[in-house]
Amino acid sequence: MEFSEETLRTQLVKYKFRDLTIEELKNVVKIYPNFRFSMDTYTFKDGSLKDLLNFSGTIPVKYQGNSYNIPICLWILDSHPFAPPICLLKPTINMEISVGKHVDARGRIYLPYLQNWSHPKSIIIGLIKEMIEKFEEELPLYSVSSSDEAKQLELLSYIAKITTGETDMNSKTRVGGQKKDGGFNKVTVIGAGDLGIACVLAIAAKGAADQVVLLDLSEGAAKGGTMDLGIFALPNVEISKDFSASANSKVVVLTVNSLGNAQSYLGVIQSNVDLFRGIVPAVAHYSHNSVLLVASHPVEIMTYVSWKLSAFPKSRVIGIGCNLDTERFQYIITNLLKAQTVGKEAWIIGERGEDKVPAWSGSNLITCHQTEGVVNDNSQEQLANRAMEVLKGKGQKSWSVGLSIADLIESILKNKRKIHSISTLAKGCCNINSEVFLSMPCILGTNGVTEIIKPLKEDKLVAKKLQSSAASIHDLQQQLKL
Repeated sequence: MEFSEETLRTQLVKYKFRDLTIEELKNVVKIYPNFRFSMDTYTFKDGSLKDLLNFSGTIPVKYQGNSYNIPICLWILDSHPFAPPICLLKPTINMEISVGKHVDARGRIYLPYLQNWSHPKSIIIGLIKEMIEKFEEELPLYSVSSSDEAKQLELLSYIAKITTGETDMNSKTRVGGQKKDGGFNKVTVIGAGDLGIACVLAIAAKGAADQVVLLDLSEGAAKGGTMDLGIFALPNVEISKDFSASANSKVVVLTVNSLGNAQSYLGVIQSNVDLFRGIVPAVAHYSHNSVLLVASHPVEIMTYVSWKLSAFPKSRVIGIGCNLDTERFQYIITNLLKAQTVGKEAWIIGERGEDKVPAWSGSNLITCHQTEGVVNDNSQEQLANRAMEVLKGKGQKSWSVGLSIADLIESILKNKRKIHSISTLAKGCCNINSEVFLSMPCILGTNGVTEIIKPLKEDKLVAKKLQSSAASIHDLQQQLKL
């Protein structure tokens, strides 16, 4: 439908900022008069439906001396202009999508402009300008020749036979020389900062995966550690800027953090949320059976955001939580304080950082090798306090966190069913009724969390601290724009 302000005003009656949206679209049409609009139903990744404005047209792109009109579709959300549009390519029947850094296999467009969207400085005209710039570097579509069309029809015919059971599926297909039978353990680490590189090195050192992909999303040429990884090539380690390189990963580790200029804590978190909006859906598309392991800050909230954006089951979205603190805590108690737990273990649970909580499970007794006696329940708090004092002096450097992450990955890929204190959906634990992620002792296997170890020793103070953390996290989450 051609642009009509009156018609648009009627159709956008449910939009929160209708007048702002109409004014902006009017400005777009002045520059790109071929754009048309219609109200259509958009299907989100979780299967939910919503009537949204479909704003479609072509944008002029010059590539290697030739001019192209690239068809795109912008789905304008009902919270526009405070939320960025969903951007898609709209290829014709004789066009194919060229998957690259800014475009996935479904034609979804990912741009820094979208990740950093902030009203009023972010506008659709600015978005289109950046789109043109990026597409002039890497054309997102290519034309299909008649012979290619014939091959496509042949492929579709073959797929139809597979789905109807007409082909022999007893033989195992190999991709890249590896069996496509679930036996190939691939891990993708997103983010090429210090933590991302530390993860790659730790995973490679442990031999935890058959292949590790480091996805470097930074603009420009490789820098620092990424460049060094490229120079001193490690076996089975690949560096890429293309989301498609992460395809069929068993585990995807998110280490990225926004480098925005937000002044408030909420603003910093929102910057990370905006960054994740351009990453998690793409990752979920390419590795839809993966376990998402979140190491970005703050880990509890970013794990929640990843869960919502991926639409994965809760068991397959986890955060690094207090795994490193717990391993250190147990080591300090056993090896430095020489206290051997009997029929129980010590854990660090709750919120990562200053609000973490020591907790105990199982028996109330501790055998202390220094005194060869038994420390009663009243001394548990003393022991925990001493261990926590030692723990406070231990920083969390990138390489330490990387080793902890490699340990988690090994438990997942080898289906060890080992217990780790990791960020998981805590709703239902300790009378927590909100959807928040907190560190709890969890059994970890191929499909992520298989069980939360709930029978922690009854402790009202621990429960109160967990509930307090849950309330503050939930309050922050309610203020975020997903």
